[in-house]
Amino acid sequence: MSLRMNIHCLKPIRMLLTVGCFALLASVATFAQTPPPPAAAAPAAPTEPTTEQRIADLEAYVNNTARTPNVNSKIPGPGPGHNSWQMVSTALVIFMTLPGLALFYGGLVRRKNVLSVLAQCMGIAGLVSILWWAVGYSLSFSGGNAFIGDLANKFLDGVDAGKTGAGYYWISDIMWAMFQLSFAIITPALILGAIAERMKFSAVLVFVAIWMFVVYFPFAHMVWSTTGFMCGPLNPNATIKAIDFAGGTVVHMTSGWSALVLCIILGPRIGLGKESMAPHSMVLCMVGTGMLWVGWYGFNAGSALGADAIASTAFATTTLAAATAGFVWAMAEWITRGKPSVLGFCSGIVAGLVVITPGAGFVLPTSAVIIGVLAGIVPFLACAYLKKMLGYDDALDTFGVHGVGGTLGAILTGVFADEKANSVVGPLKAGLMGAQLKAVAITIVWSVVATAVIALILKAVMGLRPTEEAERQGLDISEHGEEGYVS
Repeated sequence: MSLRMNIHCLKPIRMLLTVGCFALLASVATFAQTPPPPAAAAPAAPTEPTTEQRIADLEAYVNNTARTPNVNSKIPGPGPGHNSWQMVSTALVIFMTLPGLALFYGGLVRRKNVLSVLAQCMGIAGLVSILWWAVGYSLSFSGGNAFIGDLANKFLDGVDAGKTGAGYYWISDIMWAMFQLSFAIITPALILGAIAERMKFSAVLVFVAIWMFVVYFPFAHMVWSTTGFMCGPLNPNATIKAIDFAGGTVVHMTSGWSALVLCIILGPRIGLGKESMAPHSMVLCMVGTGMLWVGWYGFNAGSALGADAIASTAFATTTLAAATAGFVWAMAEWITRGKPSVLGFCSGIVAGLVVITPGAGFVLPTSAVIIGVLAGIVPFLACAYLKKMLGYDDALDTFGVHGVGGTLGAILTGVFADEKANSVVGPLKAGLMGAQLKAVAITIVWSVVATAVIALILKAVMGLRPTEEAERQGLDISEHGEEGYVS
C-alpha cells in the first residue's frame, strides 16, 4: 500500500519533468531557427565612372588639364609622364647648383679660394633643405595670407606622394615640394658670387638662414601661391596681377639686389685694383656654364609642371635666348675690347638664361631672340662699366647678371608675353606692363632693405669678414683647412 502510494505520488513529478523537457527542447529548437541580427551595412562602393568619363580622364592627362570634377577617377594619382618630367626637372635644377654653379663660381675665383665657394654651395644646399622640410615649404605655399603662408604643412605634413593638386593636376604633391626646394637652394647660392673670397663661412650660413625667412619664403608665396599678393595667373584677388614663369623676381631679382647690398656692406676684397684677381680656371668656369645651361631646362621647361606644349615653348625660348645672349656679349667685347673672351661667352649665356626666365613659358621664339640680344648688351654694360663707375666689388658679377638681368627680364616679360604662347596671358595682358613694373619695384625695395638690416645686425653681432691674415692666406686653408690644388 505504501509502495503504491509512493509510485502514485511520483506520477505528477514525472509529468512535470516530461513537460519541462519538451518545453526545453522546443526552446532550443526555436532559438536554433531564429536568424542572427543583421550585420552593419557595408559602405556603398564608389560609383564606377562611365566609359565617357574614363576617356575624359585620359584626355585630361594627355593635355595636362584638370580631371572631370566629381568623378571617381581610375587614375587618381600622379600621371607617369608629367610626373617623371617633374622628377627630371628637379634633378636638373639641383644639378645647376651642385656642381654647375659651384664650378662656375669656383673657376672665377683665385685658386686659394676655390674650395670656399664649393663649401658654401654645399652648405647652403644642406641648410636650405632642412629649413624647407621644417617650415619653408609651408610658409611658401600653404594658406596664410597674401604675403606669407601658414604652418599647415610644417615638416611636410599632408604632402603625400600619391596626391596631386598642390602644384598641378598630374604631378605628385611631394614632387612639387621637391621641385620648389631646388629653386630655394640655388637662389641664396647665387648671392655668393658677389661676396666671394671675403665672407666667413659661419656668417654666410647665418645670413642665408635669416634671409630665407625674411626674403625668399615671402616672395615665393607672393608670386607663386594661390593666395599670393602678386600672383596674377593663380589668384584672381591678387593686388598686383604680375606674371613670373620661373623666377625672375623670386630668384634672380631677390638674389641679385641682395648681393649688391651685401657686397657694399662687406667692402672690397683686400688688394682690389692693386693685385691680380683674374679667374684661376676658365676651364672650370666654362664647364660650370655648360652645366647651368643644361640644368636650366629643368628650371624653365620644368616650370610648365608637365611635359606639354608650354614646356616645349619654354625649352625653345630658353635655348634661343641663351645662345643669342652668349654670342652678343662676346661680340660686344670684341667691339669694345678687341677680343671675344671665353668669360664673355660664359657670362652672356648665363645672362640670357636669367633674362628669359620670367617669360620662358609666356613668350614666342622670335621674342626670345630679341630678349637674348638685349640680355647680351644690358648686363654687359652693367658688368663692364656700371661696376667701375659706382665702385662696388661685385666679385663675380652677381648683381650685373642676376640683379640687372632679372629686372630686365621681368620688364621684357610684360612687353613680349603673348597668349599664343600661353593662354594665361590673355586675361592679364591689358594691365600687365604696369603690374610688372610694380612687382619689380616691390622686389627691389624689399630685397635691399631686408638685406641691409640683416647684414648690419650680423656685422655688429658676429662680424662678416675673416681676419685680414686669413683673407690673404685664402679661405680654403683658413676656413676649411684644405687646399684645392696640392702641388
